[in-house]
Amino acid sequence: MHLLVGLGNPGTQYATTRHNLGFLALDYLARCHGFAFSSSKWQAEIVKGCLWGKTVQLVKPMTFMNRSGDAVAAISRFFKIPAERILVVHDDLDLDLARIKMVARGGAGGHNGIRSLIQGLGTESFPRIKVGIGRPDQPIPAERYVLSGFSSAELKTVEERFVTLEEGLRIFLEQDVAAAMNFLNSLR
Repeated sequence: MHLLVGLGNPGTQYATTRHNLGFLALDYLARCHGFAFSSSKWQAEIVKGCLWGKTVQLVKPMTFMNRSGDAVAAISRFFKIPAERILVVHDDLDLDLARIKMVARGGAGGHNGIRSLIQGLGTESFPRIKVGIGRPDQPIPAERYVLSGFSSAELKTVEERFVTLEEGLRIFLEQDVAAAMNFLNSLR
């Protein structure tokens, strides 16, 4: 089994903010495959299903971003899922809007959700799909920018890229992280 984790913050006030890009991606995936999230004992919304012949658990931690690792670590321990089978989708300030990049492992890069996952899992060795939210045009603090909402045009652009993200997930599940990285990281 694989865990597919989307990072975000719970609550309607955060639903379409830049920092909730991971939740938006998993919601897209669930809609496309007829999955319905439900609450769990692990402070997360989860759904178990089959994607491209592989059993997956889609996970949206409901602990707020800076405690995402609490929920994910508890779920991974319960199901005995090693870190290399936990794929995390999250926003990235350093990538242009809707640009996708996949990495097999690495540090937090200033992302509080990733920092929490590293702490909770005790390793940096879990793959991630980063989706760009770009930097603000005006000098505003990063914390405020990531919690701001997408414009309707930006949201449309991001949602259109979810088709590509889904293809990267398929390659990851059917082949491996290297093949998925080759596909996703070669696109502009």
